[in-house]
Amino acid sequence: MSQSIASMLNDKSRQQMRKMLKTNKTISELRPGERADGFYLIKNFDVKKTTNGKQYIDIDLVDKTGSINAKVWDYSKETEKLISENPIVKIRGEVLEWNGARQLKVNKIRGKTSEDNVEIAELIPSAPIEPEEMLNSIKSYINKIKDGEIRTLTENIFKKYENKLYYYPAAKKNHHSYRGGLLYHNLRMLQAGEKLCEVYTYLNRDYVYAGVILHDICKILEMDSDEYGVVSDYTMEGKLLGHIIQGIKEIDSEGEKIGINREKSVILQHMVLSHHYEPEFGSPKKPMTPEAEIVHFLDVMDARMFDFQHSLQGIEPGEFTDKIWLLDNRNLYKMNKME
Repeated sequence: MSQSIASMLNDKSRQQMRKMLKTNKTISELRPGERADGFYLIKNFDVKKTTNGKQYIDIDLVDKTGSINAKVWDYSKETEKLISENPIVKIRGEVLEWNGARQLKVNKIRGKTSEDNVEIAELIPSAPIEPEEMLNSIKSYINKIKDGEIRTLTENIFKKYENKLYYYPAAKKNHHSYRGGLLYHNLRMLQAGEKLCEVYTYLNRDYVYAGVILHDICKILEMDSDEYGVVSDYTMEGKLLGHIIQGIKEIDSEGEKIGINREKSVILQHMVLSHHYEPEFGSPKKPMTPEAEIVHFLDVMDARMFDFQHSLQGIEPGEFTDKIWLLDNRNLYKMNKME
């Protein structure tokens, strides 16, 4: 065998070896049947029981590319304590498929050490736009509100929660559940709403802009989030009332402070009250104004588009995703790019 051929074979062997050893993949790169060996951020965890009463730990892991559910089947108090005390963990395990979705079986787990040189900022899923830029963009929409009373009410409530908006997610688990997600959700709804107002010219833009900005603002009161956008739990008021009722209270209270016309206050409260559309989702009334209807569909559309975009990340063209529970257990398809 010539030296050049031997060298080529050795290079090929080394490449295969490097490929086999490359186990520290991002979550979006993990595939069923592969091994996982990397650092991940714990979003939340819970101790549960199997049907035969055996305890296990259920964990939701995230990094900048996505999320995956993991199971620690060999439960121990020490492991539970380790998980509760370490936001970042190194996990070695197997990627499985369960009910059409990826799942990580944890074989080994430990907390991050200072020698690992892994920063939490490297793992935090965040909105693709800087918070300062999103804040300024939303403020520009507030300034477009022509009615002085509606503009003042919206501005006052927005300013009240501005500092927390830098990092608050839009949800604990579902759409835009990452750092700055609430701002990003609002901004995209405002951008889409502005375009729809150009089509449906009879819409009152003041109510559309104010309704979008206020519809989810009290998720800040509903959830406990840290500065990384990770929600530990819902607040007491969040559990007992929810952000819709809290939002109505906020508008009513602020409206009384500034002496806003009662009809304007009630219409804005109705937009918040009805934006989930169905009673089982928290809305006892369906939209009764075209502006309230538009805010509802803007909310649904942006949430769905987020789920599509987020689910298709890391999927190669021509492939299908796992079943997406938030999209009625659909397998999504990523199209090949047109030439």
